[in-house]
Amino acid sequence: MSMTSAHGPQRIVCLTEETTEWLYLLGQEHRIVGISGYTVRPRRAREEKPKVSAFLSAKIDKILALRPDHVFGFSDLQADIAAALIRAGVPVTMFNQRSVDEIFAMLWQVAALVGCTDRAEAWLAERRQRLDAMRAEVASWQAEGRRRPRVFFEEWDEPHISGIRWVSELLGVAGGDDVFPELAAMPMGRDRIIADGAEIVRRAPDIVIGSWCGKKFRPEKVAARPGWAEVPAVRDGQLFEIKSADILQPGPAALTDGVEQLHRLVADWMVRHG
Repeated sequence: MSMTSAHGPQRIVCLTEETTEWLYLLGQEHRIVGISGYTVRPRRAREEKPKVSAFLSAKIDKILALRPDHVFGFSDLQADIAAALIRAGVPVTMFNQRSVDEIFAMLWQVAALVGCTDRAEAWLAERRQRLDAMRAEVASWQAEGRRRPRVFFEEWDEPHISGIRWVSELLGVAGGDDVFPELAAMPMGRDRIIADGAEIVRRAPDIVIGSWCGKKFRPEKVAARPGWAEVPAVRDGQLFEIKSADILQPGPAALTDGVEQLHRLVADWMVRHG
């Protein structure tokens, strides 16, 4: 049974976008007193809430002035921010979700903290059903003899970085095969650097998807890379962008707009190459 919504923290600072978007979806945005400056989902949050952090840094004094009774953050990269706040006596929860299952678990935990588990469970169940429907659709196409496309997802271009785990998993759900599946086991970006660009060419992706951490994806720049002219994705014009806010956010965005975009790109390829 859910706790009443009056329970739990009332003055929350969200150091990353996913918890902000989730609290808005739960109808609990009144609890948020500060957000990340990188927040774009939902758009209204930028207009309504003070921006108190970047990703690797935060305005500790400004956060403390907001008198938060809880701070939500993400990953080891925000450990120093968390430590400073904890030393100042602020309750802090740092999530480190990397897989799709961990994203679902994080969302449920946040909902529990603000007493909205019933609403959250309905939303999460709907998203799980949608992912299952995607898997079933892809399976039906494969039963018709259609091939799954090989996909290279590039989250940064210089150097090449790929393999972020939840993206790799969602790509699989959407019907594509990650050309660097081994990198999904590496949680740190520095361990997912592809030093030899020629290896990407050798793996011959059918689709290239760029999401350059907020920097605009440049398909013409990708196509002009040395040796890439015969890469199937370049040859067939299959170079696409998914905005980082839609897919690199390990929260509601990845489970909605992110995976839906992946599925549309893969579905279009499978239909045309059946």
